[in-house]
Amino acid sequence: MYFSRNIENQIIRHLSRKEYTIIIGARQTGKSTLLNELYKQKKSSNEQAFYLTLEDPQILQSINQHAENLFRFILRPPYPEEKDISDSPVFAFIDEIQYASNPTNFLKYLFDRYQANLKIVATGSSAFYIDNRFKDSLAGRKRIFNLHTLSFDEYLAFNNQQELYQELRFIRTQKEYISPNRNAIVQKFEEYLVFGGYPAVALEKELKEKTEILKELRISFLKRDVMESGVQLQDKFFKMLAIISDQNANILNKNEIATTVGIDNKTVDNYLFVLEKCFHIRLVKPFYSNIRKELTKMPKIFLLDNGFRNSILNRLEAFEYRNDKGSLFEAYVFKRLSEIYDIDSIRYWRTTDQKEIDFVVSSDFRTGEAFEIKISGNKSITSGIKTFREYYSEIPVKLLSLNYSDTFSDILKL
Repeated sequence: MYFSRNIENQIIRHLSRKEYTIIIGARQTGKSTLLNELYKQKKSSNEQAFYLTLEDPQILQSINQHAENLFRFILRPPYPEEKDISDSPVFAFIDEIQYASNPTNFLKYLFDRYQANLKIVATGSSAFYIDNRFKDSLAGRKRIFNLHTLSFDEYLAFNNQQELYQELRFIRTQKEYISPNRNAIVQKFEEYLVFGGYPAVALEKELKEKTEILKELRISFLKRDVMESGVQLQDKFFKMLAIISDQNANILNKNEIATTVGIDNKTVDNYLFVLEKCFHIRLVKPFYSNIRKELTKMPKIFLLDNGFRNSILNRLEAFEYRNDKGSLFEAYVFKRLSEIYDIDSIRYWRTTDQKEIDFVVSSDFRTGEAFEIKISGNKSITSGIKTFREYYSEIPVKLLSLNYSDTFSDILKL
């Protein structure tokens, strides 16, 4: 059974544009499944569509020799000089584009030669490969879509909780609505905070099996992303990964990590680069009106999937027994905000005397909104909120609590 993704309609709309459509994201987030579904939709509409994967060594070897060799495996569209712009282009759905020896030249050549009659839709497992091998600019020739692990509503759908999925959608549109399915949604929400949003994990109903699937994903990450990224000193890399997993949703002190792991700061930066480009972490910058301070102050670090993070630490016990509820909840809020806003606009705010606002979302320094995260249901104004309002009175602050009886609607309606 196929479950659609929230980003799918955006991608479908882009298929009518001449720019190539590139879908990237961490391994096992469903890129191949989505690509295959888009291909089947085109085929069912009787359009000229072809599907191939560069994991096939024969195909890969051939196209690495010359981009024109793509047409050994799909129908070659007319050359521009042979025919006017076609109303029905040839669609080439290409999985794992990063395996091409030079994805940039491959796509650039085909776009410049066949842009009127050839539309490529491709997936890439990691922005690490895309960034380093797309050496020439593809501006105006591509649009990149990021497919992340499942959001909470997608998790409900994949877990065959259609009633709760519809209920959550309704709750988010009806601000005064009190759900009669509150307890069932809480149970799934806490499960999601522990096991995260990898599709294979969401599809599995048994909690023990979810744990095993996450272990397999972790091993897959070791064998593929890390090794293919050329990481040296892999034992130190995974020691660092365990440390930052334990520090999830906290300030990242690179000097401290370097000392603890026994590596230099340059190596820390390299490992963080690999983790970020493989869609496992995100570094959140501080919010400052002084751009120089924003660039020099330490960032906060977030692992982008709680399940992946908890598996690294081998801590997959039920949410009610955990002592890291705060970091899991804050990581969820960050993920949710990144679904709503441009992820680059999300910051945190902290003063030298440790007064803090967890998230500030703003495109400039005088508009936006801020979010303070609390585990308890106490809605008293913190010293951080008071100080922030003194500096930025025009930016409203919303307090989000994990106390379901008091502010559960705030959590769901974000």
